[in-house]
Amino acid sequence: MGSFGEDLRTERLSRGVALEDITAVTKISQRHLLALEQDRFRLLPGGILNKGIVRGYVGTLGLNERDWTERFLNAYRASGQATDEDQGWTAFASNVGKARIQRHEALELRLRWAGAGALLLAVTVLGFFAVRYIGVRSHWWPRVLPFHAVSAAVYPLGAILGAALSHLF
Repeated sequence: MGSFGEDLRTERLSRGVALEDITAVTKISQRHLLALEQDRFRLLPGGILNKGIVRGYVGTLGLNERDWTERFLNAYRASGQATDEDQGWTAFASNVGKARIQRHEALELRLRWAGAGALLLAVTVLGFFAVRYIGVRSHWWPRVLPFHAVSAAVYPLGAILGAALSHLF
């Protein structure tokens, strides 16, 4: 097993694919593809674009993108050509992914709690109406919340609503 670039070039030649074909499919410059094959990583644009170039190259050849991207990152670090700026881009891309996942998980958690609250409210309302229905049928509900003539004189709207609700159940 040779260097990353040599292995990549060997895979390309064994499949009979020319650099022009890869450029036509991926729109990646031939000079970047040659820099990748020659392990001259400083000639690449840098940052997360390097990983995109590797993915495009190996994807066109039909190779496993994840494995080859990991191999590229290991070769890039081992070559000593990685700059601090590249490390910053890698950390940035990693943090963006983590932030998206955390926002998604927080939204999912809020939706779960909202659903649980709505379910609790629905069960409470249905429970109240079930107890009221049973109480009216059993004739003990009026003793729990009686509507007397005094309350009808003091609260006429409450008496009307109470009478309407008592006729419903």
